[in-house]
Amino acid sequence: MAADTELRELAPPAFTHAVPALLEIYGAAMRPPSEQLPGRAAVMAEHSRYPGFGSVVALHDGHPVGFAYAFHGRTGQWWHDVVTEGLRAHGRSRHVRRYLADPLEIAEVHVHPEAQNRGIGRSLLHALCSGRTERTAVLSTRTGPSAARHLYRSCGFVEVLGSFSFPGSPDQPFTIMAARLPLAGPADRRPPGRSAWWPWTGSR
Repeated sequence: MAADTELRELAPPAFTHAVPALLEIYGAAMRPPSEQLPGRAAVMAEHSRYPGFGSVVALHDGHPVGFAYAFHGRTGQWWHDVVTEGLRAHGRSRHVRRYLADPLEIAEVHVHPEAQNRGIGRSLLHALCSGRTERTAVLSTRTGPSAARHLYRSCGFVEVLGSFSFPGSPDQPFTIMAARLPLAGPADRRPPGRSAWWPWTGSR
């Protein structure tokens, strides 16, 4: 990661306040239909109230260029329940016991296209998982070759369910991936900035 890029942790209130700015990164990286962004903002705000919530933002010259967040996954949460049902339906109950008994659910990892290929995604991922008490980390990523998929594999993630369609998105297959914590692979050697409360407004 470049020397002029730093990582900062956001406490839940600061994360919620920064959601509009983080959505700019999400939109540039994922290119979803614009009408989906308000719903994504509501989901992100709701996630910030989940147990064990943690988030990291990458700043380049003081401007946000990437972010990631996660929380403790458990029964009763939408992603956890849908994936658990999908694994069991495909005869993979062993993966439920192995990876979803005590998971860190990684909800989002995004880097603005103009800042990609600089190691920022890897640094975000490792910082997000560092020091967590959960046994495993789990996530979903779009099926097919991608830089994100390569990154996750290099950090120790394995595929536990492929070509999985979430309710409401039948034409967009995802792959469920999981890893034992701590993550494998090299992390950025520069420690992230840390703050229990960082009142960033999200303005540029």
